[in-house]
Amino acid sequence: MKSSPVKAVLFDLDDTLWPLVPTLVKAEAVLYDWLTLHIPGVVQRFSNEELRELRMKLLPTKPEYQFNVWALRHAALTQACHLTSENKELVDQAMAVFSEARNNVVLFDDVVPALTSLNERYKLGSISNGFADLAAIGISEHFQTSIAAHQFGSAKPHPEIFLAACDALAIAPHEAVYVGDDPLLDIQGAQNAGLQAVWMNRFQRVLPDHIVPTATCTTLHELDAWLKRA
Repeated sequence: MKSSPVKAVLFDLDDTLWPLVPTLVKAEAVLYDWLTLHIPGVVQRFSNEELRELRMKLLPTKPEYQFNVWALRHAALTQACHLTSENKELVDQAMAVFSEARNNVVLFDDVVPALTSLNERYKLGSISNGFADLAAIGISEHFQTSIAAHQFGSAKPHPEIFLAACDALAIAPHEAVYVGDDPLLDIQGAQNAGLQAVWMNRFQRVLPDHIVPTATCTTLHELDAWLKRA
């Protein structure tokens, strides 16, 4: 049972409202096709996997990359252009292509019906370490606030990003439930900030023993039903 009345429900995005891996695989394939036509030297030198390895090498070089995935991808493409003597001025266009494909997500079937139902009783918000655009995806109208780490300047599991969402909704942390799939970033992060945390376990994963969510759900319909009961 929850410890206090809930006034707001906050959501993670990737693997909570849509599956992440197929979205990224598709977006990276779209980008790679575009690079083949417009920046062919990069494709001749780097496979998609090698571009991922380049990003991982860059990740520890700037603190910003820990919370700004867009900047990390941009920097990796810029370096790839430099290493292949290609035109770095095309990187912004490449990132626009990737971003559009990244926002072409396939929502889980329960998302729109559940958000519509929850909106009748709660304030809704989202907190994400990714850079999905809810307006482009077509679900921004369901949320009163949406905070992305790359714009905010800090990422989950740090408490400040959770507290900023609560401030935006004019509620206390204990009046919010945060719903997400990642045990550390979402469940532990939200709880450390004083929020209640519901684990969205769509993929039959196993929680570490030391992490105990307020509740566990496998769909947003289960979440809606739990909120009505508790």
